[in-house]
Amino acid sequence: MEFDPPLTPGILVRRYKRFLADVTLDSGETVVAHCPNTGSMMGCDAPGSRVWLSHSDNPKRKLAWTWELVETGSGGEVACINTARANTVMGEVLSGGRFPGFEGYDRVRSEVRYGSEKSRIDWLLEDSAGQRRPVWIEVKNVTLAEGNVAYFPDAVTARGQKHLRELQGRVEAGDRAMLLFCVSHSGAREVRPAEGIDPVYAQLLRDVVDRGVACRAWRMTMTPEALEPGGEVSVVL
Repeated sequence: MEFDPPLTPGILVRRYKRFLADVTLDSGETVVAHCPNTGSMMGCDAPGSRVWLSHSDNPKRKLAWTWELVETGSGGEVACINTARANTVMGEVLSGGRFPGFEGYDRVRSEVRYGSEKSRIDWLLEDSAGQRRPVWIEVKNVTLAEGNVAYFPDAVTARGQKHLRELQGRVEAGDRAMLLFCVSHSGAREVRPAEGIDPVYAQLLRDVVDRGVACRAWRMTMTPEALEPGGEVSVVL
């Protein structure tokens, strides 16, 4: 997906109230931007970090600016903190039939209600001819990284645990299900559960994988001009 116009650079002053960030643009103007990330954003919200914002001309929006990318650490790595972008890019991969093992599905739907815990799935792949079982896919945006290893989650996530249970329920019903990590950190080349942050999630992930839920990861390539799928990376449980 392309940013039109390209993102605007600036320096992060602070993130606060979870959904707000003060950013000083390169022009010298300080603006309030929407922060589209409900997680802790560990390693991604240090004041003084280089960031990039998108701008909307929609008069109905309360905030015209949205925080999209951040430069992390001293190595120039970039992370995409907008969780909705990961879902969009992974949807392009799935819709284009580029994900190995999931070719041949001619119907792709999003935000479909499902499960005993009243969830919405990110992507549902269906075969109108009925020759392939439906595939229920939950996408998780991964921005926490140490070296070349990415970790999920970056905070205890009851919601993430619920999603794992829901995916397991679809497998028990005879469908296919997959947890798909979108690695939105340019320095990472593999994904692991963040055992030290949410050990319950880590163990539950291993349990549902043992019972048939697929778990795979895809890296995203990020620039101020565009976000593109970069290819599959390994998951180490």
